[in-house]
Amino acid sequence: MPAIGMGTWHMGEDRASEEDEAGALCAGMAAGMRLIDTAEMYADGDTERVVGAALKKALHGGVPGLTRDDLFVVDKVLPEHAGADDVRRSCEASLNRLGTEYLDLYLLHWRGDVPLAETVAEFRKLCDEGLIRRWGVSNLDVPAMEELMAVPGGDGCATDQVLYHLGSRGVEVALQPWLRTHRMPMMAYSPLAQGGTRSRRGLFQDPTVRAIAQHHQATPAQVLLAWVLRDDHTVAIPMASSITHAQQNAAAAALRLTEEDLTQLDEAFPAPTEKQPLDWL
Repeated sequence: MPAIGMGTWHMGEDRASEEDEAGALCAGMAAGMRLIDTAEMYADGDTERVVGAALKKALHGGVPGLTRDDLFVVDKVLPEHAGADDVRRSCEASLNRLGTEYLDLYLLHWRGDVPLAETVAEFRKLCDEGLIRRWGVSNLDVPAMEELMAVPGGDGCATDQVLYHLGSRGVEVALQPWLRTHRMPMMAYSPLAQGGTRSRRGLFQDPTVRAIAQHHQATPAQVLLAWVLRDDHTVAIPMASSITHAQQNAAAAALRLTEEDLTQLDEAFPAPTEKQPLDWL
């Protein structure tokens, strides 16, 4: 899994913006980002169609030399579609909207009423049939992850995608250490604080964030992304609906914060010392 990718939440909600959104995704691929994250829930499937348009454009000359095998496409199934009667139908519908033959990673969007053992069994069938290459989960905290590990095949989970950014650090107390112990990378959605316990504006305007950005000749958004990417265990999937923002997000992967930078950010935005309820959108 690449360290940084592109989120797509809210894309496809306005027909007039779809061409620009697909262009931003294509620009992100041209700038080196190879992971695209989407979900069947987003815009009732229209987000997947925007992603499909971007993939078609990129793979047919928009990004010279790019092949489907170079990309890492992530999709998510709704919990009510994660049972034996529905998951294959949902997967095939997503593939059709995306215009691709397989998903690199298929996630359970959040925990629902379908037993985890049933969902895992269906995911494994999809892997055997070549429709998906890996499976994982999203918005699951430690108790649910431990339950997942106990079902047949549950240890095949590739990742847990959760809300995580400088202003929302609750997962650092229990979930992140648990994932590291199980050698499972964490995917951070909303790494630019589109949601969570601290506001996006509060982070972007914070004096410490802005001073570090100025020192590195970077933007506050790039500092926030570099902070999420400060180790080798976390993948960031920021959304960018413009070409400029997509290019800036891609460049953030090369930004290395110093120990002094990290200390200052820890002082400005301290991690909790006790377990917090899982932040999610």
